[in-house]
Amino acid sequence: MVRRRLGFWQRFAVVLIKPVMTVWTRRTWLGMEHLRRDGPVIIVPNHISHADPLVSAHFVYDAGRWPQFLGKASVFKVPVIGWILHRCRQIPVERGSVDAVKSLDALVKALDEGGAVIIYPEGTTSREPDLWPMKGKTGAARLALATGVPVVPLAMWGPEQIFDPRRARINPRPRIPVTVVAGPPIDLSRWAGARPSRQVLEEMTEVIMLRLRDMLAEIRGGTPPPLWQRATRARTDPEAAA
Repeated sequence: MVRRRLGFWQRFAVVLIKPVMTVWTRRTWLGMEHLRRDGPVIIVPNHISHADPLVSAHFVYDAGRWPQFLGKASVFKVPVIGWILHRCRQIPVERGSVDAVKSLDALVKALDEGGAVIIYPEGTTSREPDLWPMKGKTGAARLALATGVPVVPLAMWGPEQIFDPRRARINPRPRIPVTVVAGPPIDLSRWAGARPSRQVLEEMTEVIMLRLRDMLAEIRGGTPPPLWQRATRARTDPEAAA
């Protein structure tokens, strides 16, 4: 078990966070067998709440892996906090900078060391009114293409009851029902060895997001919207976008 190899600060984080999440949530964990216990893996969750990292970290840890998230590089420069984040094997990422290539190198290094790296393909919480997945960014696809590492989808529903981004309200009541489902690795083999062109990365990203959308539909029920629908309305119909 990976947890036997944890350092002091990683164990400290577990002792601090896991009891809170155990009381705060009533969990339905499914598909943990798709998160292999050893070896590199890229985990791609849908993003519906600022509580998502806590929930996904809890799931990944219970599955026997140590979750490694991307964080703004500026946070890693904060005294004490940055030091602890480094000790907990989190990954600093430069955004909107010429140093962004260094961020990819840091991610590749984490995977070379056998890490379980969590990337939110949407880049931010969903802006869809009903929190369905929206069109993703290409970072996860770029990393998968560069490394050939398996990409495991993680569909979540329930963290929005802990903190709903539409209302910016936190819900402190215990035993909030949360469902997390890991699926089989996404088949991206058709792009193996391809040049990371914009078209290739967008095609890969769409496959990732469609898988997440369909998995979430199985959890929630109902019919999800197309990933591109909201953006199209915003460009063509100002009233619909308002």
